[in-house]
Amino acid sequence: MSEILTAVIPVVIIAVICGAILVIASKIMAVKEDERFPVIRECLPGANCGACGFAGCDGYAKALCENPDTPINLCIPGSENVARQLSELLGVEFEEVAEQIAVVHCSGDCTHTQDKYLYQGIESCAAVKLMYGGKGVCTYGCLGLGDCAKACPHDAIFVKDNVAVVNPVDCVGCGVCTKTCPNGLITLIKDTQNVVVTCSNHDKGAVTRKLCFNGCIGCKKCERVCPEKAIKVIDNIAVIDYTKCPDCKDFGVCAKNCTTGCIKISDLHGIHSVKE
Repeated sequence: MSEILTAVIPVVIIAVICGAILVIASKIMAVKEDERFPVIRECLPGANCGACGFAGCDGYAKALCENPDTPINLCIPGSENVARQLSELLGVEFEEVAEQIAVVHCSGDCTHTQDKYLYQGIESCAAVKLMYGGKGVCTYGCLGLGDCAKACPHDAIFVKDNVAVVNPVDCVGCGVCTKTCPNGLITLIKDTQNVVVTCSNHDKGAVTRKLCFNGCIGCKKCERVCPEKAIKVIDNIAVIDYTKCPDCKDFGVCAKNCTTGCIKISDLHGIHSVKE
């Protein structure tokens, strides 16, 4: 019995000493957390999309605690609901959120373009792009295998007729899809905008026309008719300067005069928000 005690007692003493050291160290070396952090974090939607410019919701909450100059309106998915809560919590002036929505700059569905080969492989846009730029004859177009739809945390994107389509009612503008598309076809625009160029082909007009009936041919007709000079053909594709669009005196004239119909009018104003 004494032999057992002789072996156990030193171990117990060492364990007690180590435990005491760990407790003291945890108190001395503890990093104090701002009491506001958990409250602020609770206000954020938890999408961790990075649209605010920080590494997820935790990063944004930490920045709001540590830097008083951090804007409270950076959470796009949270919309103005989150901005108002943060304004009250932090005691700062409320700032409106520039709500955004994702748009797909391609309308080359299976009725307006075609595939150049039959793809049988991994159902992934990233995978099919490795095969000669994709299965479609237009290498700039939507690859159609739905990587964006799989990545969307709000199920706001689906693939129809080989082209990704955004449901504006469910889209909160988090931007996850924009980082997923291998061809960079998806961008975020303010939901107050109404005109979208649904093409990304930079080939010359004659080439584009052969590849897709909906493609921009760079004819510059939209550029000529725009009363605000808000649209320019750059590198064979129409590009809209949205800072000039709100002042348009002839709304939608570019879309109405588009030769191929690749410029479309889309009513996205104020229809998406995070559901309560």
